[in-house]
Amino acid sequence: MSVTASQVQGAVQTLTQSSDTLFLLLGAIMVFLMHAGFAFLEVGTVRQKNQVNALVKIIADFGISAIAYFFIGYWVAYGGTFLADASTLSQGNGYELVKFFFLLTFAAAIPAIVSGGIAERARFYPVLIATFFTVGLVYPLFEGIIWNGNFGVQAWFESQFGVGFHDFAGSVVVHGVGGWIALVAVLFLGMRKGRVRAGKHTNFAPSNIPFLALGAWILCVGWFGFNVMSAQTLNGISGLVAMNSLMAMAGGIVAALIAGKNDPGFIHNGPLAGLVAVCAGSDLMHPIGALVTGLIAGVLFVYLFTYLQNKTKIDDVLGVWPLHGLCGAWGGIAAGIFGQSALGGLGGVSLSVQILGTLLGISVALIGAVLVYGAIHKASGLRLSEEDEFNGADLAIHKISATNME
Repeated sequence: MSVTASQVQGAVQTLTQSSDTLFLLLGAIMVFLMHAGFAFLEVGTVRQKNQVNALVKIIADFGISAIAYFFIGYWVAYGGTFLADASTLSQGNGYELVKFFFLLTFAAAIPAIVSGGIAERARFYPVLIATFFTVGLVYPLFEGIIWNGNFGVQAWFESQFGVGFHDFAGSVVVHGVGGWIALVAVLFLGMRKGRVRAGKHTNFAPSNIPFLALGAWILCVGWFGFNVMSAQTLNGISGLVAMNSLMAMAGGIVAALIAGKNDPGFIHNGPLAGLVAVCAGSDLMHPIGALVTGLIAGVLFVYLFTYLQNKTKIDDVLGVWPLHGLCGAWGGIAAGIFGQSALGGLGGVSLSVQILGTLLGISVALIGAVLVYGAIHKASGLRLSEEDEFNGADLAIHKISATNME
């Protein structure tokens, strides 16, 4: 029995489609696992009376995010819907469905980031309502502008500067937007009770360093799915992305170790700062450029978080604004610096465009968050009562504590 060229071509195409689908599915699962990292990082940082709430918030936020992104967000960003019959949706081994899953795990990172900033004093259902609108409208608005060319912004960058805004895995699109949204939510909520005593700032110690460390480790491992699998096809996979992620992570660890003076909270957040910053240019930079990017991000996080906690009224419990918002913005700009061929990068990137695109992302996040959280703040309030905050969100909201007190 002879095999025709068309049959061979069809078999190769089927194998390629199925391989790409499996590749992206594994990436989606790795990024989905990162949400456990977000949860345990928060559990280990907040006081014991708020640990159950931290766990429940993250998984509830993911459920709301999935619904918001399925019906609204994916359509806003990419113009696609899932209203066709199942046979149509499953064409090409269901690659588009798996792509949705992968992109959903990115979108759901927005409320997971916000959760760490507003911990210990936020009401439960108003925050879930905010999640629906930030994931359904605010985040996909900027996602579509950068990753789908919506509204002609990327085309304008290309016509004016010769290149578009480059954000390979979401330093600005995901982390920057999430961090700046979190800042607005934190400002609306105000400081936790007891943070200022006798006119001086008091810091609450992490409740469980092993849980905090577990969360950081899970995030670090999952991040290689976040970055490497942003190629979205096997053909596009790059060992450079993996190496740059590794070097930026190492830079963040070392910087936080030194700047943070052996503090375990800083040391375990250091790698996350480096990984946030390298997302945008991980496919362009030389590994040494990625290392420097991570070093700077680690120092930024330590000093800015320390300043916020000790000198301002911005009570960002996990430091998500400096970690994701500011390190994410630095990552967008760093791609325009270390992505240059003159510094060993692959080129094809403009520092001016990276700055403009980063500022655009910050603007979308701030305006969107003010509208969403401002409206909910006016309509129902965002903060627990003073009594509920004193008793802790676990008992006030979920009627159970993290440990059996008997």
